[in-house]
This record gives sequence, structure tokens and C-alpha cells, in this order.
Amino acid sequence: MKDTNDINDLDDKQGTLPRVLLVDGMALLFRAFYATSYSGYIMRTSAGMPTNAVFGFVKYFWDAVQRFEPTHIVCCWDMGSKTFRSEQFTEYKANRVDCPEELIPQFDLVKEVTSSFGVVNVGISGYEADDCIGTLAKHYSQDAEVYILTGDHDMLQLVAERVRVVIMKKGQGNYAVYSPESLHEEMQLTPKQIIDLKGLMGDTADNYPGVKGIGEKTALKLLVEYESIEGILENLALLPKGVRSKIETQLDMLHLSRSLATICCEAPVACALESCFWEMDRQTVLSKFEELEFRGLMKLIG
Repeated sequence: MKDTNDINDLDDKQGTLPRVLLVDGMALLFRAFYATSYSGYIMRTSAGMPTNAVFGFVKYFWDAVQRFEPTHIVCCWDMGSKTFRSEQFTEYKANRVDCPEELIPQFDLVKEVTSSFGVVNVGISGYEADDCIGTLAKHYSQDAEVYILTGDHDMLQLVAERVRVVIMKKGQGNYAVYSPESLHEEMQLTPKQIIDLKGLMGDTADNYPGVKGIGEKTALKLLVEYESIEGILENLALLPKGVRSKIETQLDMLHLSRSLATICCEAPVACALESCFWEMDRQTVLSKFEELEFRGLMKLIG
């Protein structure tokens, strides 16, 4: 895993390529909400509008901008709970609890704030923010460095020579930056194998089972030895009887789980590189901060 001080390790040795920061807006907003509401206190404006998640989002966002120094920024969002995955598997994410009441009005509010920073907001009905990020990362990486800011380890499948996945860790400003090399060093897996890992072990957060009875340890061992789900299936006869039996009886769910785990990098979303150039108008941001009574953030942007 790369230290966050070592962020200039891409192909662009002379610093001539643009650097795009793709922000997983949902991940930052939910993290900010729960980090600031655990005590039961919800920050509000004098008019009663809850703002704690947006306030925390800005702090996370600004820290990442200072750390990774992007030339371009796009923020990606989910656009409702129904996607092509819920059509494939009706139980997909069906275990999610209802969104906290205080968070609901902040979904629109946070987009107003990112817009005040001059950041383009992207989302498309029927797809998740992950799919927008995957599609844009694939497109931008042809001509730029890409950094994906998220807390979601599923995004590790998007790591590539010009794509880094930045996982937010506990504590503001604490990141793990993954390249293909550091991912392999830490997990002994390639980005593509992350998908097969999820197919085998499932994902409790997204509510798909994988192969019941196969956990992360067994899944990792199988992938290190046989490289892929196809490699495992070709060598079923060599597997311990218990593992073989679980895979054979749950073969359909194994393939479905792998499909659900795969981020779509061909989503019908586009955002021209020149349209997401990072150029903040300080006065516009300060005006929005004043409207939301974010006095504590005024000094943040200088």
C-alpha cells in the first residue's frame, strides 16, 4: 500500500498530464453524517435545516483536494435505489435500513455546495455512482491520471496503471492509496481478481451471498492458487470435498454474485475533461458557506 506522500508514481513522471479526482459523493456524505451524529446532536441552520453531513463532507472534500492537488474534479452520485442490479437480483441491497430523516434534505444541499465549488455533479438513473466512476475513470485515464476518492473497497477493481483508488480510513486526512503493485503486495490479488473475490465470498453490505460457507480466507486461498473463478471451476476435482460441494450446489449464485460485484465501465455517462476543470471562485463558496452558517469553514478555504 502506498504512503499518501507518494502520490506522483504514475506514468506522468514530468507532471504534464492532468490529474482528475473522481469523488464518490455518497461515500463521503454518509461517512460525514455518521461521524458527526453519533452523539445524537445534529447541526442545523437557524431555520432548522440539518447540515451536519454537508459540513463534514466539505471537510473531507477539501482535505483530499489539498492532498492530491487535482486539476479536474467530478463528483458522482447514486440516483435512487433501483438499478440494473436490483433487476438482476431483487434482494440486492434490500437489507439497507431507511435513510435517517435528517440526512434526506442534505442530498440536494450537498450538490448545491459542490456546485458552488465549481465541481460537476454526475449521476444517471438505473446505475450506481460506482458505475459512473468506473466509466469516467476508464475514459479519463487515456489522457490523465485518475484518483478515485471513496471508502468502498469494491472500487479496488478499478485500479490500473493510471488509476489510483484512494480509500478513506478512520480519521480525517488518513488515506490508503492503491496502485496495481500495492494492491498485489497487500492482498496478493490483481484488480480483476477483486471481482472474483466478491463473487466467491459475497457482500453482506450489498446483500448478495456469493457461495455460502466460503469466507474471505478460503476465497483468497482459492484465487491465489487458481487465479480466477474459471480456474477454480476447472480444478474442482482437486478441491477439498466440502469446498467443492458448496461451489457445485451454488454455481448459479456464484456467477450472479460475480456479475453483481462487477462495476459497469460502459455506463451511458459522459463528462468532457475540459468541463470539469478545477477552478474555484472563492467568493461563490464563501457566499454558500454564509447561507448555510458554516462559519467554522470560512477559514478553511483561506
